[in-house]
Amino acid sequence: MSQAYMTSSTISWEGGVSPFGMSWQKLMMWVFLVTDALLFAGFLASYLFIRLASGTWPDQGDVFNMPLIGLMTFILITSSATMATAVGAAHRGDLKTAIRFVSYTALGGVLFLGLQATEWTQLIHEGARLSSNPWGPSAFSSFFFMITGFHGTHVLIGVGILITTALRARAGKATSEGVELVGLYWHFVDLIWVFIFTTFYLI
Repeated sequence: MSQAYMTSSTISWEGGVSPFGMSWQKLMMWVFLVTDALLFAGFLASYLFIRLASGTWPDQGDVFNMPLIGLMTFILITSSATMATAVGAAHRGDLKTAIRFVSYTALGGVLFLGLQATEWTQLIHEGARLSSNPWGPSAFSSFFFMITGFHGTHVLIGVGILITTALRARAGKATSEGVELVGLYWHFVDLIWVFIFTTFYLI
């Protein structure tokens, strides 16, 4: 009877051996992304709280090179489109196209990191430090370097994973699900940048 009950339960949820209808790798990726999103949300909420609690705050136009920031954002959003193309090609079994667009995505990440290094260099040259900055409250530069640096670390890790995926695909070892998992991570990194861009550079 217990066996009949188990069979009936399995049929009723129609999830097979996976109650969520996905592999454990994809489930763990979603768990990681949700957890990481909460961490970024905590950082950004703390930044906004300190900003609202401060009497004065630096004007973004006086601090940031907005054309440079706009270019960084454009490159990262474009890399999200190339990643989506790579995932679609991988699911169709078009390995050559998947490898090419994964490589384009990695190149976009490298360009983004190069521009971010340029931005950091300019700000440090002007006197910005973790403990102080020439435009007002020290918390401004502390949060800026911490949050953008944390995001930049995610981009750097993503570039490494993208290159590894492209090499594995060339060797015939990468799967379409593997490319999709990398795509999930990269889209997450791009989405987080949208929130950082809005919080630091626009409002």
